[in-house]
Amino acid sequence: MHRRKFLQLTGAAASAAILTRHADAAPAAAANATDTPSAKSAAVTPGGPLAVVTPNGSTLPLRTVGNVKVGHLVAEEFEHDFAPGLKVRVWGYNGGTPGPTIECMEGDRLRLYVTNRLREPTTVHWHGIILANGMDGVSGLNQPPIAPGQTFVYEFTLRQHGTFMYHPHFDEMTQIALGMHGMFVVHPKQAKKVDRDFALMTHEWKIAAGTKRPDPNAMSDFNVLTFNGKAFPATQPMLVGKGERVRMRFGNLSPMDHHPIHIHGLNFAVTATDGGDTPASAQHAETTVLVPVGSTRTIEFTPPESGDWAMHCHMTHHVMMQMGHGIVPMVGADMTKLEQRMERLLPEYMTMGTTGMGGMGEMIMPIPENSAPMRGGNGPFGYIDMGGMFTVLKVRDDPSAPDAQGWYKHPPGTTASAATPEQMQKDGIRFDS
Repeated sequence: MHRRKFLQLTGAAASAAILTRHADAAPAAAANATDTPSAKSAAVTPGGPLAVVTPNGSTLPLRTVGNVKVGHLVAEEFEHDFAPGLKVRVWGYNGGTPGPTIECMEGDRLRLYVTNRLREPTTVHWHGIILANGMDGVSGLNQPPIAPGQTFVYEFTLRQHGTFMYHPHFDEMTQIALGMHGMFVVHPKQAKKVDRDFALMTHEWKIAAGTKRPDPNAMSDFNVLTFNGKAFPATQPMLVGKGERVRMRFGNLSPMDHHPIHIHGLNFAVTATDGGDTPASAQHAETTVLVPVGSTRTIEFTPPESGDWAMHCHMTHHVMMQMGHGIVPMVGADMTKLEQRMERLLPEYMTMGTTGMGGMGEMIMPIPENSAPMRGGNGPFGYIDMGGMFTVLKVRDDPSAPDAQGWYKHPPGTTASAATPEQMQKDGIRFDS
């Protein structure tokens, strides 16, 4: 490699690794997208509960044969878009990761066919659902594995209601890490009324910059964090009405990490886990819900304020993308002399990270092909300095208005702004720069 080119690459990598976005990256339009999950879904059955919306996802089609609801899951490999500029080969169901949400009623008899198009065996475990032992899906214990090319059938009656999940129980480390998981919602016979109902599955991936497949052997350093298989700015925002009753169901089949999901602008109650409903006497107000690995959490709330509200995992590295974690900490370092020396060889040389990482997402630098920016997307006031497991809850006075899915229009005098010297003096605030 030419010496000048080597210094360009190593100088940038040592300071910031993969911290920047493509010069030609698509603008972050997801939070302003026209396909925002918003319209109230039709009932699961006429007069029954409201159907669940899975942002960026789908619901498994079921048809009735006699008194049985029948569905078909196909385990397969496919190419998946995580975010603008990042397209990777993953494993999942019916062409999606997570797979389609399975949605039924308590008391339904369910027959699910599972076809294996992978190159290794698999099974499906119905996580949290009480059923006959031979339908539990643990390879070698409850059933033989489903060989490549085979189709197995599972059949059981849903005896309980709640939010559950499904995933393989053969080579779990590989298959779950590569994306094989999905949500399973069972509505109660006597449903509690809500106006919106959303399902969101969290997941974490190790995808080295420039590669085409996740690393299923990773135990730490996960660098792509997703809601329903998407990282911001590709996450679909959720549109709800001010004063509406909203339910959100979170599932977590991440390989290693729990996720504390925080919602701005409101508080909520945890109304259920995958173990059952939370008694009203045990519910209390929260603004962050911890979703442990292998668990679901259901929350309900009524938003009191309109606006575009952030929802994200509160682990700070989980709202970034493909960050290089093996770099030297540069914050506070005086690099003046080094920069003077480097500029003799590279006039365009610039040390990054000495004053923090804010603004790095907006910088235009070449990064490896098939990689995503560290974080961020365009917002109404500038660049949103978060990515990964981040999305937007759009609360509107009238969610059916034509412009409801656009950015929130703040009433005059309701946004933070730069203070004037006159204001500061009047309130006795002194600041000597």
